[in-house]
Amino acid sequence: MTETLVTNVDQQEQAAAVAAKSDVLDQLLKPEVQEALTALVDQLPKLAEMMNLLTKTYDLAQKVASDRVLIQDTLGAVKEVVKPLEEKVKGYASAAIEANDRAEKSESVIGLFGMLKLMKDPELQKMLRFGQAYLDILGERKKG
Repeated sequence: MTETLVTNVDQQEQAAAVAAKSDVLDQLLKPEVQEALTALVDQLPKLAEMMNLLTKTYDLAQKVASDRVLIQDTLGAVKEVVKPLEEKVKGYASAAIEANDRAEKSESVIGLFGMLKLMKDPELQKMLRFGQAYLDILGERKKG
């Protein structure tokens, strides 16, 4: 009885394999499949070259991703670049907050003579020069 079951299973597997081969052959006989295969075969050298390049890139990425020293060095370099910028941004932000607080507390009126006095302030002059240069650049880019 067991032999009969094994024989039936083997026959079913063989029938499935024959059907699968038949399906593959039917597919291969279609003209559009033959054209696609021809185009694929024509491109095989390029595909092989691309696969080699992708494999090398993947291997390099794996080495880089698993290299703890490189990762730590990269993080250290990024932190060194970001730290001065972070300090400047914090400085500008705190100055802006402090200036806002002072401006809200102050009730003084800045008149014409006050404005003339402010015009001599080096920080205002620096800001005005920057603004002028910025506007000049925008004008040049608009023309060009």
